[in-house]
Amino acid sequence: MLDDLSLEISQRQHTAILGPNGSGKSSLIKLLMQDYRPLASPEEGATVELFGRSRWDIFELRRLMGIVSPDVQSDLAAGAEGRVLSALEVVVSGFVATRGVQPYQDVSTEMWEAGHRALELLEAGHLAAKPVPEMSTGEARRVLIARALVPDPPALLLDEPTTGLDMVATARFLGSLQRLARRGKTIIFVTHHLHEIIPEVQRVVLLREGKIYLDGPKGDVLTDEHLSEAFAVPVRVDNHASGFYSMVVPTMAEPVLP
Repeated sequence: MLDDLSLEISQRQHTAILGPNGSGKSSLIKLLMQDYRPLASPEEGATVELFGRSRWDIFELRRLMGIVSPDVQSDLAAGAEGRVLSALEVVVSGFVATRGVQPYQDVSTEMWEAGHRALELLEAGHLAAKPVPEMSTGEARRVLIARALVPDPPALLLDEPTTGLDMVATARFLGSLQRLARRGKTIIFVTHHLHEIIPEVQRVVLLREGKIYLDGPKGDVLTDEHLSEAFAVPVRVDNHASGFYSMVVPTMAEPVLP
């Protein structure tokens, strides 16, 4: 749960929202997706504004904010109305914000062509006809981000985006995100993994017990002292020459993993 949280993210301000399990990350994601609404008395006037508006047609909103998360991936892998979905159909469904493309929806030739281009952008063009349940986690994740990108949204919301990916798939995925950030997409990470925070992210919001513990430049927030306090365990933060960070428990000499 979140408590008395106030947060504003500007477009093209790549931001990581970091915190241990139970810090409120999942609740924040659901607020941004409009699955949750803020609870407050009338005089407090709590609101969630996205792109300057507090009221949205949810399908319109999802075309403006692409979402990449394990939950969305599992939902699409389940298929639609008894049909197994191919990668291309999953990607094109990003235009209409539904699970797959339905017969009653008006999907143009241009949309199918855009779906192919989005897959190619993620180096996944060869997966177009492949059924989603037959894909590796890394393949499915690339298809999911292609779906998020196909309507050309101004922002991407990434929920633990490398969960289930091996080292090679993780490197490829993060490389794709770096290219997108440089092209002007607003990237918002919600995570507890420092290795997911690409160098293009310069702002970090650190959550603890449903509140903002720290909010500021990446180098100021990602310190031994601050993360040890937030995660309630002594840690060492390493800033690598590549611009990526990692977090290590010195007594274990291993990166902190879920």
